Amino acid sequence: MAPPPAVAIAPGVFRIPTIGSWAVNSFALLDDDGSVTLVDTGVERAPARIVAGLAALGKHPADVQRIVLTHAHPDHAGGAREMATRTGAPVAVHSGDAGYAGEGTSPPNDRSSVSGRLFARVQNGRFPPVPVAEELADGQVLPVAGGLRVVATPGHSPGHVSLLHEPTRTLITGDAIFNVLGIRYSPRVFCTDFRMSKRTAHVLGELEYDRAGFTHGPEIVDGAREAVRTFLARTPR
Repeated sequence: MAPPPAVAIAPGVFRIPTIGSWAVNSFALLDDDGSVTLVDTGVERAPARIVAGLAALGKHPADVQRIVLTHAHPDHAGGAREMATRTGAPVAVHSGDAGYAGEGTSPPNDRSSVSGRLFARVQNGRFPPVPVAEELADGQVLPVAGGLRVVATPGHSPGHVSLLHEPTRTLITGDAIFNVLGIRYSPRVFCTDFRMSKRTAHVLGELEYDRAGFTHGPEIVDGAREAVRTFLARTPR
């Protein structure tokens, strides 16, 4: 069975699966004026799935007014250049990842383990470079659907961010944590600094939200904060 083109998480907040039913996700936030903000753009071939997801919401690429990237990895920023071209929307990413997005290359991965050093030898980490129009900062509130707060959660990449949509109390985790066979940290080999990623993920337990959307894994629409805090409480920083 084909995955749905878009899944409602909260009023005006939708998950758009770009690989499988939830293996890699983008998100669309709808404003009252009809405009759309995209969060993450999947791999390079993902724009077709994103456009289909928008169509299911009655939206067109021309409705997209902003593209926000949680970080500069190929499965999150790979489709950014094409979506920016199709929509004419500016791309925003945290200052720590802006240079990597502009160059179309992933930040270095954690080489503190044998697997990390081996992965560094074989990974490509390239994607189409995308011009960055805005560099995000921790605590910044974007004028998106009533307020989208930038929450710095570095470690997975130097400028990794999670996002909190305050009006609907919906958290978009980025890769700070996954929801694949349960809530878990990103694998070490995908992180720039795995220890930092684990440490900063605990910020998510201090925020106020009811729902969580994961860029890898299905959303949690009931008791999300409790589920995240339970996971964090049993794992060391």
